Amino acid sequence: MKEIISTDNAPAAIGPYSQANMINGVLYISGQIPMDPATGKILDGIEKETHQVMKNLQAILDAAGLTFRDVVKSTIFLKNMDDFAVMNDIYASYLDPSCYPARETVQVSCLPKNVNVEISMIAHKG
Repeated sequence: MKEIISTDNAPAAIGPYSQANMINGVLYISGQIPMDPATGKILDGIEKETHQVMKNLQAILDAAGLTFRDVVKSTIFLKNMDDFAVMNDIYASYLDPSCYPARETVQVSCLPKNVNVEISMIAHKG
């Protein structure tokens, strides 16, 4: 049975989707953008944006009783691949090097709210 995961500590969905869904121990987290859930404001600059996205993902993982150690797959969307190194260092700082998830990173022409980065994750409760 599908369980909708939702928290006020991450931005509310801005469309017809859930922050995350849990089914059979697998958590599917919708793409998170650098929106501060307390103010609704979008942060600017790849460093601040990446930190906020990771904090939003952490809040959703927390709501599901999981951690970044439980993440098995990440998908990263960048508006500019020139931001990869900065984003990658910040992204890695939230993860345990002994259990990095699988991942792909792609450059896209535009993201919601014209942000520079969006990240979605799949985690497993095991």
